Amino acid sequence: MSSAVQQVGRVKALATHHRTLQHGMNLWPPFLFSGIRVERMSPDLRTVRVRLRRLPATTNYVGTLFGGSLFAMTDPFWMLMILRNLGPAYVVWDKAAEIDFIAPGRASVTATFELTQDVLDEIVTAAADGEKVLRWFAVDVITADGTVVARVRKQIYVRRRR
Repeated sequence: MSSAVQQVGRVKALATHHRTLQHGMNLWPPFLFSGIRVERMSPDLRTVRVRLRRLPATTNYVGTLFGGSLFAMTDPFWMLMILRNLGPAYVVWDKAAEIDFIAPGRASVTATFELTQDVLDEIVTAAADGEKVLRWFAVDVITADGTVVARVRKQIYVRRRR
């Protein structure tokens, strides 16, 4: 990982309130033009629910949800949730990612991210000595009837600032 200081862009740094961040993400072109919508973002940024609508523009050649959109709908959330909950004393980055396509996406889907205090405490304890912490997080992308369409895993890098 680079030793450069982690910085949030000036415009993005203005989104200190969860509703401002939610609305800003819904207007963010990669989400806005891909049928992706942040439906709910809790005030403490420990729960986020995202929806990908099945539209002609979000389907592939065979009429199922485009895999890139399934991944994009999940991409920023683990890193963002952890960064906002740990605060400026920590550097937080995405390190790795993988997606497992389970079933064809023939309907709109959602992904719900839930970050618990136990997980945050575990990360803080592991990072206390200044060493990097690498931890995997997973989220299922599901249809309204509960069918799992994809499972996305993200590895997050966390280190206490020096």
